[in-house]
Formats: sequence, C-alpha cells, structure tokens
Amino acid sequence: MNILIFSSYMDAWNSVRPEAEMFIEMVKLGHNVTVVTQGKAEYVPRFIDNGIKIIDCYPSKKICCDTIKTLRAELKSTQYDIVYAMNSKTIPNAAFACIGFKKTKMVTYRGTVGGLYRHDPSAYLTHLHPRVDGISCVAQAVTDDVKKHVWGNKDKVTTIYKGHDLTWYQTSPLDRDQLNIPKDAVIVTCIANARASKGVHILLASAKMLSHIENLHIVLVGRDMDTQENLALAQKSGMKERIHFLGYRTDVPEILASSDIQIQPSVSGEGLPKTIIEAMAMAIPSIVTTTGGSKELIVDGESGFVVPVNDTQAIAEKVQRLCDNKALRLSMGKRAQEQLVTHFSVQQTALYHIEFFRSLMER
Repeated sequence: MNILIFSSYMDAWNSVRPEAEMFIEMVKLGHNVTVVTQGKAEYVPRFIDNGIKIIDCYPSKKICCDTIKTLRAELKSTQYDIVYAMNSKTIPNAAFACIGFKKTKMVTYRGTVGGLYRHDPSAYLTHLHPRVDGISCVAQAVTDDVKKHVWGNKDKVTTIYKGHDLTWYQTSPLDRDQLNIPKDAVIVTCIANARASKGVHILLASAKMLSHIENLHIVLVGRDMDTQENLALAQKSGMKERIHFLGYRTDVPEILASSDIQIQPSVSGEGLPKTIIEAMAMAIPSIVTTTGGSKELIVDGESGFVVPVNDTQAIAEKVQRLCDNKALRLSMGKRAQEQLVTHFSVQQTALYHIEFFRSLMER
C-alpha cells in the first residue's frame, strides 16, 4: 500500500512521537510511506533512517496554492492508495489536491470533541469536505461527536487510539526538595492550561474538603493557572501553602514521575489527554471526569477513578481514598500501566489504521 502522510512535526519530540512512530511501524509492516512535512523538523532524520520518503512542504495557510500544486504533482507521479491529513492546515490543502484522483482515498484525523457543525462553512474545508473518504478519531467520544455531523455513510468514521511505548516515558522523578514539598507527602498533580474547560477551579474547590489531610500537596502545572479565581479558591481552601502553582515547565514528565496521583477535572469535551497516558506509563493512578475520551483510558475502580463532571465532592472522596491507602495507589497504577501495554501499543495502532484504509479502498 502506498500511503502519503501530511502533518507537522515541529512540536516537542514527546508530543509527536506516538503519531510518528505509528507511520514508522507501517513501513515495518511492508507499506510504502511518504511524509509531507517541514524539512527542518527534528523527526525527519528518524523518518529517513526508517525508509520514509520526505517531501519538504507545509502550508502557510488553510488554502495554500503552492502546497496544493506540490501535492498534486506528487499524486501524479505516484499512485497513492491513501492520503492521510492530520490537522486543520493540512486537511483542506490535501482535500483540494486530491480532487480528480479517484483511486486515492482521502482520510482525516480528528482529535477533539466539539467544534464541528454542519452550519459552519469552515467545516466544509476539513472533515465535511466532500473529498474526504474517511475520518480517524482519537477516542470513541470524538467518533460519537463527529458522527452527529457528517453526511452520508457514518461507517467512514472510526476510533483508533494512538499507540505508546513505556520506554518513551521512563524518567527520573524530580527531587521534591526543588518543589518545597516533603518527601513523605502525597502529591496530586494536575497538568493543564488556563481554559475553564480544564476544570482546575473544580479541583481547587474540592481542596476545602481535603485540607485536613496534612501531608497532601496539590501541584498545578501549566500556563496562566494562577488566575484570580484560582488564587482565591486556593486562599479559601485551608491548604494554601500546600497548593503549588508552578506555571509553564519544561520538566513536566519529571514532575509527574514524582507524583502519587494525577487528576484531570475537565468540565467539557477532551480528546485523549496525553498526561493520562504518561501517568499510566509511569504507573500513577488517575482521577478523570466523564467528559471526552479520558474515561476510555481508565477502568473505573481498577486503574483509576472516573467521576462526574463538576462534582467537587466526588473528586474529594476519590483523592481521600487514594491518600489513605498507599497499597491501592500502587495497585491501581500498576493496573493502568498493564492496560497501556495491552491495549495501546504502537503495533496495534498501525494495524488498525491499515485495516481501516483497506476497508475504505474496498468500499
């Protein structure tokens, strides 16, 4: 099978690796893969070393004539079975480039819940573009949302989880002294940004019910978390000195590795948060809400806890339970790690994609 991938690999290595390694795995399965991306991206040498052809091309905007011309020239020179576009810039350019190439199936990637509507004209430049033959979604929650809005055959929308490898996330824990946290403390870490949808304010509101746990510390990592609302909630919590606003950090994996519990208190749709995956790889149990794809990663009561959205009482209860029982924390973390190995491998992800591509070609 000849597969053309159109994506950006300019983000941090850890961010792009699950996607990039999936395409390398496709080469190992005997398929020909071409990647159209920025030629200066750090991942390019690894692609080349693994037999992937690189085309140095990336659009400056959603409809870039030069990019479309480059793609069309490549499609004319080689009979591609699949063109797989991965983001809001590459999808419209790939879709217009594929017009007229009837034997080539155009596939898009969708990683978030919400924001795709039939009444929105811009949606017809991406996943609702008439040239799109299939849509791969990062989580079942994303698939369910997309199916509400696509026209025609809803079987063209499928869920394929990204694959991971434990070795990618092995790192040494950050020394707790650097965070001014005692070595015997129980650390609950939340990694997010300032958007209200991330629910950091819900976690902070629950802290008032947890202030009696003297060795509990809450670590908040991400840009602009120290909003006036969040600072006020921390002030009222009764544990202000044990709530740490760390801001943006480049050592997030090391901070997470030093934690005992990871929490994602989101209040509205997520795709499949990377921090939960990282916690699973490090054998750290997570508390997540029912929104988006987070709940699909956790076996409730076995590898972590799933709580209702906006429920401060439920969050406090689960944190209390894990704080009180170190053996439970360890067993849940181990179960989460085993689940990652069993159900979210790079090899499985590559095979599921190939199976999906073949189903589109047969259709």
